[in-house]
Amino acid sequence: MAVPPLAPAPSRPGGRTVLIAVPVVSALVLIGGAAGLLPALAALAVGVGVAGLGAGAFLIRAALDIHHADGTFVACRGAGFVGLAALATGVTATVPWWASRQTVGWLTAGLAVVAGCLVVGVSLLPGAVRTWQVRLRRAFDGVGLGVSLGFAAYLVPGAATRPSAVPAMLIAAGGAAIVTVIVLRARPRPNPALWCGGGAALVLLALCGLTELVAFDVTGPAVPLIGLPMVAGLTACATGGSRRDLPLPPLEPRYPDQYLASYPLLAVPAAVGVVAALWHLVTVRDFSTQAVIFGLVMVSVLAVRELLVVHDIRRYAGRLRVAEAHFRSLVAGATDLTLVLDEQLTIRWQSPAAARLFGLRDEEVIGRGFRDLIHPDDAGPAQAVIESVLAGEHEGGPPVLVSARLRDGAKLWRDTESTISDQRSVPEVAALVVHVRDVGERVHLERTLHRLSHLDQLTGLANRPALMRDLLDRRRRAGQRGTLLVIDLHGLAEINDNRGREIGDAVLVEVSRRIRGLLGAEDVPARLGGDEFAVLTADSAVPAYALATRIVTTLGEPYALPGATLDLHTSVGLAELSGGADSEEVLRHADLARQRARQLGLDRVEWYDPDVEIQLHRRMELERQLLGAAGRGELDLVFQPVTGLRDNRPVGVEALLRWRHPELGTILPAELLPIAASLGITAQLDEWVLDEACRHLTTWSFSDEGFWLSVNVGPRELLTARFPEQVAQTLNRHGLAPERLVVEVAETWIAADVPAIVAALTGLRKLGVRAALDDFGSGQTSLSHLRRLPVDMLKLSASLLSNPSEAVVGGGPAVLDVVVSLGRRLGLEIVAKGLETAEQIERAAAAGCRYGQGHALGYPAPAERMEAYLESHRS
Repeated sequence: MAVPPLAPAPSRPGGRTVLIAVPVVSALVLIGGAAGLLPALAALAVGVGVAGLGAGAFLIRAALDIHHADGTFVACRGAGFVGLAALATGVTATVPWWASRQTVGWLTAGLAVVAGCLVVGVSLLPGAVRTWQVRLRRAFDGVGLGVSLGFAAYLVPGAATRPSAVPAMLIAAGGAAIVTVIVLRARPRPNPALWCGGGAALVLLALCGLTELVAFDVTGPAVPLIGLPMVAGLTACATGGSRRDLPLPPLEPRYPDQYLASYPLLAVPAAVGVVAALWHLVTVRDFSTQAVIFGLVMVSVLAVRELLVVHDIRRYAGRLRVAEAHFRSLVAGATDLTLVLDEQLTIRWQSPAAARLFGLRDEEVIGRGFRDLIHPDDAGPAQAVIESVLAGEHEGGPPVLVSARLRDGAKLWRDTESTISDQRSVPEVAALVVHVRDVGERVHLERTLHRLSHLDQLTGLANRPALMRDLLDRRRRAGQRGTLLVIDLHGLAEINDNRGREIGDAVLVEVSRRIRGLLGAEDVPARLGGDEFAVLTADSAVPAYALATRIVTTLGEPYALPGATLDLHTSVGLAELSGGADSEEVLRHADLARQRARQLGLDRVEWYDPDVEIQLHRRMELERQLLGAAGRGELDLVFQPVTGLRDNRPVGVEALLRWRHPELGTILPAELLPIAASLGITAQLDEWVLDEACRHLTTWSFSDEGFWLSVNVGPRELLTARFPEQVAQTLNRHGLAPERLVVEVAETWIAADVPAIVAALTGLRKLGVRAALDDFGSGQTSLSHLRRLPVDMLKLSASLLSNPSEAVVGGGPAVLDVVVSLGRRLGLEIVAKGLETAEQIERAAAAGCRYGQGHALGYPAPAERMEAYLESHRS
């Protein structure tokens, strides 16, 4: 039966005062009787009676207060029964005063009542026993102890002569023994319980002593003095039995009777009885019938107690076997290896799963040091952690984790994690318990994931995070010496679109193979994503630039793939590791250099410097603003005259585009046109230039019908199917004769698609529009292409006039003379461009050039100034 949680009982004013005053008055009365001031029996009756009445009233009132406070009878019964025992003690003490006959019998009856109430009351006090089964077992232990003590007392010389006192002796010994066992077995043993138990034992022994005095007809001061232990015992019972402010008892163990099987409870009664029997045998040398019967009773009680103990031991042994079987089944089927280590880290036990999990046999492990199983590289850190556990640094915390490689039965190293629990404070263990788990698969998976997270899946090169990690390490270890290359592939998007992703992936794999073949052992190739690669090298500036040049050359070689041979172009940017504050900035610098290389053309290598960043910012700003430049009126045209070299008379003008930027000033075509090409608006610009140039030509007063206007057309605009139609609409809109318009096509991109160029120029010729091949001599146009192209005019590159002494091998005519002669034979008009000096004008005229164009003949000028120039040079 469970005892509810205890709450302090309400105290009544003056209760403690009465508890002190009554024992003092009783003691004075008893002392007065012993001194002869009062009759002995009357003093005994009054003194003990008053003390018993006061203690009983105090305890019964406390029991009632507990009942009113808790609303139950469970918690108050202990104090109530002890109070009833106090009242019975007071009544029993009056027996010698009023009973003239059968005094011993009345005293024995009263002693029995007191003993019963005290045993029941003490067993019901808080913290004593929770179940009736345990109460009965403890009472039986007390009976065994009491019988032994009673037997010893009976064998005292003279006790057998008064057999009437033997029952009282047995009752007192048994009651005191039962109370003692109950109090000593209490969990916990609070001071109030000790006071109550001690007082109860003292009362019982004193009542037994009173019975012995009456049985032996003892009178005088001894009679009232025997009442002093009674008063003291009653006071102790009242003090301890009425206390409620006690700590909560702990939960009973799973098998509470296991404490009853402890051997001191058997050894003490047996030893007392044996010693008493030996003493009696030595001194008296004879046993009476009563003594023999008494001894048999004691032996019977001890035998029954022994049988109960054996029964308990067998029951607990059975439970232990079941628990051990459960434990072994759990340990044997566990996925962890359990080891038990002593303080010297010697293995004392290993679980049965050792053979199954690690192939370790007991003879190979038990008795060896735990460190012998650990990999030498991991032994130091593991030893430090174990020593911290032995030093108590992790006491009260969770088990400590140790990661180390352990040798298995096949002499292989396993990746393991071990949790170490310090169980030295547990008497049944008194060791370190280590649970070892094989984490090899997890470690392998983690390493694989880590490798994959830093590896490009297609090419097998390092990815961006891995490159940044290596870049950081290189900057730390090498003192920021080294170079970072960023490589951009051009043409891969077209391969993916035209050939498919499989071909594009094959090209990327081949690119990575070629890059690897050019690198040293310490160089790190990486794929940043898409068509961007990078190389981290420890080389300084000059070797790094040479490496970048080799990469451009190697990656520019044709890619022979199944069913196709493909070409790629590259742009490479370089940045020194010492040029950035951190790894991200170094990568940004290399990427800016790569962008600059791409702007300057294909297959170029560029170093990063602050000017590169400035130019890139300028480029991005121009790209942002160019889209709306025409709408804002920022685009403009200038015109440069084309003059006859014989009469110095202007025969035509070339329209040149200018961007009048409000902040940056005039942007020339050399910078403007690449930006327009990257934005894809070259066609719109060409359309605007054509329309605006035709408009200006029709407004000029210079009306020579042979005066022409030339405009430059980009490849995208020229090769569109609507370009001839657009030209015709523009000419009709402005009323301009087709033969007055010359469309200039740059030689540098003629060879890219000669049939398409021929078709486009043929369409223009059908309209009557003439075509010119611009910058002839700067490219590699073959003579066969020149014969096929439907052009009417050659505008010679300025490079043909830059070196007057240039001649073909063998001392023949100069290259300029050969080109002019060839053009005239094909019926083409020749225009010499880039004439900057009078000497160049004379050379061009001497070579046979009919027309010339350059600063020596006329600077590009706005439409108004050009109109004035033409008027002044009309004749």
